[in-house]
Amino acid sequence: MAEGLRERKKRQTRQRISDIATGLFLERGFAAVTMADVAEAADVSVNTVYNYFPAKEDLFLDRAAGVVERLARWVRGRAVGESAARAVLRELREEVEAVSPRVGLMEGYGRFMRVVHEAPTLRSRLWSLQQESQDTLESALREETGAAPDDPLPGLMAGQICWIQQTVFVTIGREMLKGRHPNEVSREVLDLLDDIEDLVSEKVLNYAVRGAG
Repeated sequence: MAEGLRERKKRQTRQRISDIATGLFLERGFAAVTMADVAEAADVSVNTVYNYFPAKEDLFLDRAAGVVERLARWVRGRAVGESAARAVLRELREEVEAVSPRVGLMEGYGRFMRVVHEAPTLRSRLWSLQQESQDTLESALREETGAAPDDPLPGLMAGQICWIQQTVFVTIGREMLKGRHPNEVSREVLDLLDDIEDLVSEKVLNYAVRGAG
C-alpha cells in the first residue's frame, strides 16, 4: 500500500527530530541534552517529541526495532542447505566485508560509542535490546524447527548465535572508539569471524538446516 501524505509527513517529522537529537547528543553528551532542548532545536513542542519518542533513550536508539529483528530475519531468510548459525555468519561477513555502516564500520561511529559508553541508561537499554533480540531469535528458531514449547534447544542455540553477533559488534565498537579506520577494523573482524566459526561446535553450526521442501 502506498504511503499517504499524512503518514509521510509523520515519518519525515520523526526522522528530523531523531537526526537533530543525535547531533545534540554527539555534541554535548547524552546526559546534558533534555527533551526540551531537542524540541527547541527541532522547532516543535515537547509534547510532539514525546509523541514520537516516549523516552530520551528512544531518541538515541531510534532504529532499535530493526536491530531486535535482524537475527531472526537472517535466520528466516537462510538458503536451502544452510543452518541458522551459518546464515548469521554469512550475513555478518557480507556486512563486514562491505565495510557497512549497519555494523558500525563508518567514520564517526567512535563518537556514537563514546556517548553510549558515558551513559549508563543507554548501556542498560542496549542490554535490554540484546535480550529482546535473543528472545525474538528463539521464537523464530522454534517456528523454523517445530520445536516443542518445553524444548530447551532453541533457547540454547539462540544464546550461541547471539554471542556470535555480540562479539562482532563489541569488537567493532571498541576499535572504532579508538579512532581507527573502518577498513582496518573490517579486515581484522573478518579474521575474527573465522576464529569464531572455529570455536562454535558442529552441533550449533548444523542446527536448523533448511530443507529443500
